[in-house]
Amino acid sequence: MLQRAMLRLLLLLTILLTPLAALAAERPAKELFGAQPLPAALAPQPIGFYSKGCMAGGMQLTPDGPYWQAMRLSRNRQWGLPILVDFLQKLAQDAATQDGWPGLLVGDMAQPRGGPMLTGHASHQSGLDADIWLNPMPARRYTEQQREDISAVAMTEPGPHEIYEDRWTPAHGRVIRRAALDPRVERIFVAPGIKKKLCETAGNDRDWLNKVRPYYGHNYHFHVRLSCPKGSPCKAQSAPPPGDGCGADLAYWFSAEPYKPAPEPAKPPRQMMMSELPPMCRTVLEADPVPGAMTMREAFALKVGLGGGTPANSGLAFVQTSEPAPSFPDIEVARLPRPRPEGF
Repeated sequence: MLQRAMLRLLLLLTILLTPLAALAAERPAKELFGAQPLPAALAPQPIGFYSKGCMAGGMQLTPDGPYWQAMRLSRNRQWGLPILVDFLQKLAQDAATQDGWPGLLVGDMAQPRGGPMLTGHASHQSGLDADIWLNPMPARRYTEQQREDISAVAMTEPGPHEIYEDRWTPAHGRVIRRAALDPRVERIFVAPGIKKKLCETAGNDRDWLNKVRPYYGHNYHFHVRLSCPKGSPCKAQSAPPPGDGCGADLAYWFSAEPYKPAPEPAKPPRQMMMSELPPMCRTVLEADPVPGAMTMREAFALKVGLGGGTPANSGLAFVQTSEPAPSFPDIEVARLPRPRPEGF
């Protein structure tokens, strides 16, 4: 009994004397970053890789703008580096005024301090990734509840990923092209069927297609990834293969190879620990929050107020409505093995 008591006392002393930072190093990084509601009050910079990093000095995309609405506010994931927020605002305005796309519905960007997410994405960690829904923004403003409930619209079938011709419009192609033409963009991920459609309709204007890469799970949205800013502690992604990507590398996605059933059930992905992230991420995690920063839901409540109103600088009337949220068919994506083909 005395020996057990001594062991317990020794364990307690070890815990009390171990620095908190050392204990944090042994916890899953997603738990630590997912618990941070506000950004770090540090100079803005991306740290590490898109799927193994974090973000200092995150900036919020306001829930409402003249040509965008943020979706799924409860996730608090519409944060990014200033360069990403600027990109989205510019894309939203240019696509609406020049391409006939009425506005962006913006899904997940990053958590307030980036890092691994509690659920969902493997990337979106360094403040340079954003998901843009393939639904055009409606003329009315969604309520907070509608932003939680409304479904993104699938543009392709599961499996071979052929496009739904009755849902696709030329404006979809124009907004994706507009995004790809921005020199800050590194990659755009889309469903294979969307890439195929873009290849078929691009005509002789094809250079921008090189950035548009087919991959699993992007039939409801397109995923924009910005390049690492020069001089930042950000790990760049290798360049895609030369050419427009409409040849053999696209044909791969329409073969049986990507959709072969796994030989055995996939094991749960291993959780990334704090000790595996760049050391600077610990500084980000421990930094004070930006003074006056608000979560997405708090910002939305402040903008529209309890009785409705007009979002600041929106140029659009905010209309409270009892109209039910539109419903779109949910198309289940088959659970498939996910290899990483060359040029991802």
